[in-house]
Amino acid sequence: MTSRLFLVRHGPTHAKCMVGWSDLPADLSDTAALSRLELALPQDALVISSDLSRAADTADAIQGKRTRLSHSSELREIHFGDWELRTWADIEAEDPERIRAYWENPGDVRPPAGESWNQVCARVDAAIDQLIHTHAGRDLIVVGHFGQILTQLQRAEQLTAEEVFAHRIDNLSVSEIRKDSNGWSIGKINQLP
Repeated sequence: MTSRLFLVRHGPTHAKCMVGWSDLPADLSDTAALSRLELALPQDALVISSDLSRAADTADAIQGKRTRLSHSSELREIHFGDWELRTWADIEAEDPERIRAYWENPGDVRPPAGESWNQVCARVDAAIDQLIHTHAGRDLIVVGHFGQILTQLQRAEQLTAEEVFAHRIDNLSVSEIRKDSNGWSIGKINQLP
C-alpha cells in the first residue's frame, strides 16, 4: 500500500538566528501564497503538524476541508539547546569547533543541552513511521520545519547528512515522498505553488 507524504514548511518567522523549539509565530500575511498552497495539495489528505505555533498556524491556514490530526511534538524542529535564538556569529565566537562540526559534519555532535542530527532523525523517523502505519494508504500533509523535512529527504534519498543539507527548503514549499512495499521514492522537492 502506498502512502504519500506532502512535507510543507511553515510560514516565515523572519528570525535571523537559530530557531528550533522556541515558539515563534509564522508570518501568514501572504494569503495568496497560502491559497495556492492549499489548492495544490490533495483534497482528501489528512493534515498534521508540529505542535509549535508556526507550523500549527500554517496547517490551520491550508487545512481547507481536510481532516486534521492532533499536533505532534515529535515533528518539531531541531532542538538547538543553548544555541536557541542565538546567531551563528555569537555561537562561533564562543564555541567555534562545535558549531562547525555540528553543521559541517552532522551526526552525533550536539549543541549544549540540545540534540544531535542523529537524534533528530530518530525522533522524526519514528513519528512518520507511526503516521504511515496508523493511516496506511492515506495521503498525509505534514506541516513542519526545515530540519524535520530534511530528515525524511535523507531517509528517502539515502543521502548522507552532509548531502541532504545541500537541499533548499523554502517557507511554504512542498516536498513529496512516497512509501510503498518497495521502499521510499522522491517526488518534487521544495516546490512553491
